Amino acid sequence: MSINIKQTGNLHQDGMNFLVYGAAGSGKTSLIRTLPSPIIISAEGGLLSLATDNLNYIEIASMQDLRDAYEWFQGSEESGQFQSIALDSISEIAEVVLAHEKKVNKDGRAAYGEMDVQISEIIRAFRDLPIHTYMSAKLEKQQDEMGKMLYFPSLPGNKTAQKLPYFFDEVLALRVEKDNEGATQRALMCDGDGTWLAKDRSGKLDGWEAPDLNLIIKKIAKGDSK
Repeated sequence: MSINIKQTGNLHQDGMNFLVYGAAGSGKTSLIRTLPSPIIISAEGGLLSLATDNLNYIEIASMQDLRDAYEWFQGSEESGQFQSIALDSISEIAEVVLAHEKKVNKDGRAAYGEMDVQISEIIRAFRDLPIHTYMSAKLEKQQDEMGKMLYFPSLPGNKTAQKLPYFFDEVLALRVEKDNEGATQRALMCDGDGTWLAKDRSGKLDGWEAPDLNLIIKKIAKGDSK
């Protein structure tokens, strides 16, 4: 039996994976321009903020479109020109999957269950491509039993939404806040505070980072400690 021994220091060579969530208009789509050589899988049709960047994208309106996009990435020489893939957004892609399952499944609970299976497979498949992977998600907020507001990434179906962060090494909250002088500031929250969900599995990021994924990728790859 042949055993292939690998080294943890090479884990990032095939790409890093990010889940970024935030409120509508926070700049999740605009963040794509900071990825190295990206191509976009778009289910939202909201790419106007990238109009001047002339980025390549594939529009998703059905499950077949999504399968075709993945197969193209797997087998096309043309896909080799891209260093990053952005799914914008995984929340909308899950809605596409759910709509499909509701058409073929009269039982609503079964439709949600099948959506959970399908979206989990989709996330794993794209995440495990040898390329940087970025998935954006909508913001969900709800009060806990003590009345505290909690913020986390949104997907249809509670079971699927709860599993979502576990698929990614980096789960970042894109925050838009006012500074002491009233100016709007955007930043990526990389460490959860019990109210906002965030995590940095690399251990290389500060609690807050500038909204530039290329710089974050370089920081993680370089291996500098905090």
